[in-house]
Amino acid sequence: MPRLTPPRPYHHGDLRAALLKSAERTLREKGVGALSLRELARDVGVSHAAPGRHFKDKQALLDALALDGYDRLDGALSGADRPGLSFEERMTALARAYLGFAVDHPELLELMFARKHDPHSSAQLAGAVDRSLGSLTRTMAEAQERGEIVAGDPERITMVAAASLHGLAALIASCALDADEAMAGLEEHVHLLLHGLRPR
Repeated sequence: MPRLTPPRPYHHGDLRAALLKSAERTLREKGVGALSLRELARDVGVSHAAPGRHFKDKQALLDALALDGYDRLDGALSGADRPGLSFEERMTALARAYLGFAVDHPELLELMFARKHDPHSSAQLAGAVDRSLGSLTRTMAEAQERGEIVAGDPERITMVAAASLHGLAALIASCALDADEAMAGLEEHVHLLLHGLRPR
């Protein structure tokens, strides 16, 4: 009687982390269209049903991947923030952390923004967005209270700053700008952003 191959066990240590790591690698190498729970299961060596214990469908996987990205971005921004510095120095440090994340994870950042605006995204993801990107808005509001920047809607001011930094990241991703060159000129970039282009 032929020997039956035993089914692959579900237990995989931290399966959720392994699936997210595999998903991010697939996202980076092949794009979001190549992501599937079945392929991820094959990649990490578990049964095709095992990922269902963590992600009910592909949308849940994308939310989890974006959530992990926002948590990591929040960690990078929190680690770089130095409230005791001058506002310009503080913004330069935050800009360096944001641009560094964007340069290292362009595909993930694109997914993060796409999931942020998806009406079906989870409340947990919305909270992560507020923790990471909301911290920049709060930094702007604090600077306004101290009279360091102009009055106005802090969310609008943050959007202008974020658009400038994200524009740099997009230029790097499209190979129109060298990453090292952008990082080297970031202090001047933030200075121009904060002081404007009008002669003084």
